Amino acid sequence: MSTHEQHTPTPDDRPRGGSPAPQPGATPSGALPVTTTARPSAARRWTRWVTRETTGGALLIGAAILALLWANSPWREAYFELASFTIGPEALHLDLSLATWAADGLLAIFFFVVGVELKQEFVAGSLRNPREAGVPMLAAVGGMVVPALLYVGVALWGGGADAVHGWAIPTATDIAFALAVLAVFGRGLPTAIRTFLLTLAVVDDLLAIVVIAVFYTETLHWAPLGLALVGVALFAFLVRRRRTHWWLLLPLALVVWALVHASGIHATVAGVLLGFMVPALAIHGEKDSRTHQYEHRIKPISAGIALPIFAFFAAGVSLVDGGGVGEMIGQPVAIGIMVGLVVGKGIGVLGVTALVTRLTPLRLAPGIGVRDLLPVGLLAGIGFTVSLLIAELSFPDSEHTESAKAAVLLASVVSALLAAAALRWDARRKRSEDMNEDGLPDDITTYIGDEADEQR
Repeated sequence: MSTHEQHTPTPDDRPRGGSPAPQPGATPSGALPVTTTARPSAARRWTRWVTRETTGGALLIGAAILALLWANSPWREAYFELASFTIGPEALHLDLSLATWAADGLLAIFFFVVGVELKQEFVAGSLRNPREAGVPMLAAVGGMVVPALLYVGVALWGGGADAVHGWAIPTATDIAFALAVLAVFGRGLPTAIRTFLLTLAVVDDLLAIVVIAVFYTETLHWAPLGLALVGVALFAFLVRRRRTHWWLLLPLALVVWALVHASGIHATVAGVLLGFMVPALAIHGEKDSRTHQYEHRIKPISAGIALPIFAFFAAGVSLVDGGGVGEMIGQPVAIGIMVGLVVGKGIGVLGVTALVTRLTPLRLAPGIGVRDLLPVGLLAGIGFTVSLLIAELSFPDSEHTESAKAAVLLASVVSALLAAAALRWDARRKRSEDMNEDGLPDDITTYIGDEADEQR
């Protein structure tokens, strides 16, 4: 019989023993063909890699280490010449050094992501319900007030009035660095601890933005500020339209940034204002909110480019020319920063949480106990990125600048190491069925580092 002739099965050809006939599309053996999933594109793989918590922290640390090594090498002059290299249109007063472009320009991208995340959390996230978010919000306030008070006390004791100007340096938290430490050393702990840390960090970021805008604006020019607000309103209109165009939004965002810079307010505030304008609820029949869409698009640039470059230019402290580590961290400014970040953050977060949960009806989320707030408080002491920015704003061209930066770096490393040890200690201890002591058993099914958490 020809291979092209149709064969009619006989009874002997059919399956015996009641076994089902092969399904349509099955292979000759009866097995269904294996379907293969298309491999993600290189851009998608890079996006997923760079936005991982561990990757973001590693890039920051790597950039800082590279800067420190170069700034203390025999070729350190080349590093500082690179940082001070001026570029930009002088007619627009934007002839800035590369270090300033990193702090005022690239960091605005990071603060745009912060603004988008804040909008999402306030409208549809963890900050929507004040009762649920009350404890981490108050803990964030305590984690800023106590370090500031400790710094002021140390500065007045040994540094004088000019040193007090850096009171806001130990109030900041670097969420990318903190989340990286939590992801590596917090395995086995409930994911509710990460949510608490994220909520605390969101409020911390918001307060840091307010501090930068209010306390670090020396001269305010109203005309550029008014035009910037008009630009923000136009951005809000365009970003809510059914169809948005990047070739309209991006130039407008650059104009708003330049106007805010010209107004005297730190230019990173422009990023936050624009981020707040993005709708946090799905509109025009879209499946996802535009805050999520924009965060997904911009966060890889922020985490993979903007933050590492800023860290590279901000962390380059010359210990060789500054008299050595001992002399630099022995200054009252440095002591105040280290005490504030390493000690003050923990006392503020843990102390306020303990008081609030005992004196008010507010409670921690299921799965979190007061003991879990010790490592969280230490994680909050990782100031790094925002603390370095505030150090530059507090002491521009001052003898305190290098000392303050060295203290931020050292305190962030110490806080990270202590937090890592505390997380492992916490993970090894037995957990009760009612960690938050609300009288109800905790229903915890997801833990940091398990399969369900990795697929979130």
